[in-house]
Amino acid sequence: MTALLAALAGLLVLAGARRGADAGEAVETAAAVAELAELDRLKARGLMDEASWTAARAEAGRRILSGERTAAPLRVGAKDRVWTLAGVGVTVAAALGLYMAVGTSGLPDQAYERRVDEWATQPEMLEGPQLAAVVARVVREQPDNREALTMLGAARFDAGDPIGAASAFRRALALNPEDAQSWARLGESLVRANGGEVGGDAEAAFHEALKRDQSQLGARYFLGEAALARGDAATVREMWLPLIAALDPADPRRTDLERRLPPGGPA
Repeated sequence: MTALLAALAGLLVLAGARRGADAGEAVETAAAVAELAELDRLKARGLMDEASWTAARAEAGRRILSGERTAAPLRVGAKDRVWTLAGVGVTVAAALGLYMAVGTSGLPDQAYERRVDEWATQPEMLEGPQLAAVVARVVREQPDNREALTMLGAARFDAGDPIGAASAFRRALALNPEDAQSWARLGESLVRANGGEVGGDAEAAFHEALKRDQSQLGARYFLGEAALARGDAATVREMWLPLIAALDPADPRRTDLERRLPPGGPA
C-alpha cells in the first residue's frame, strides 16, 4: 500500500506539471489571439486606417513570433518521470527507515483515557499537560471539589494554558470567593493570557487578593507594574515597598525593584 500510494503521488506530481505547462502555452496563445482581435475591432470601428492597421498587425505578429522563439517550452520527458518517481520512492524508503529506527512498530493504539489512567498512577512523574489531564478528570467527576479546581488551574498555568487556568480559578472562586491565593493566581493567568500586560480584569483580581490577604506579594508586584505603566508613582511605592522589604537583600529581584522604584520618599 505504501509503494502504491507513493507511485500515485509521483504520477500526480507529473500530471500537475503537465497541466501547468499546457496552461502556460494556452495563456500565451489566448493573449496573442486577443491582441489581433482588438486590432481588427479598432479597424472595423474606423479608429484605425488601413495603413496603421497593417503596420500594427505586422508588429504584433513579430512580437508573437519572437516570443515563441525565445520562450523555453516546458516538456516532460521519460527521464523526468523516472527521476520523479525515483525521488518519491527514495523519500518514502527514507521515511520508513527512520520510523523503523526510532519508532515502535506493532505498538497497539493507546486510547487517551487509557493514557490518563496510566498517568494517574504516577502523578509525581508528570509534566504540566499530563497533570492537567489527570486533574481535569477529577474535576469532571467532582465539579464542586475546590481543591481539585485550584490544582487544575495551577497545572494548566504550568502547561502554558493561561485561559484554561483562569477558567479553573474562576470556578474555584465561585465556590469560595474568600480564597486570596486563587484571586492572585487568577490575576497572573489573565496577565499571561494578555501577553504580559496587566489589564483591568487582572488588576481587579489582584485587588481582591490584597483585600483578603495583604501578604500576597505576587499581587503587589503586578499592581505595582500596572501603576508604573500609567505613571502613578505613589501607588507603585505603596505596592512595592512591602515587597522589597520581604525580599532578601541578595535577591536580584529586590535590586531590580529598587532600581525601578519611583522617587518619592525613603525606601
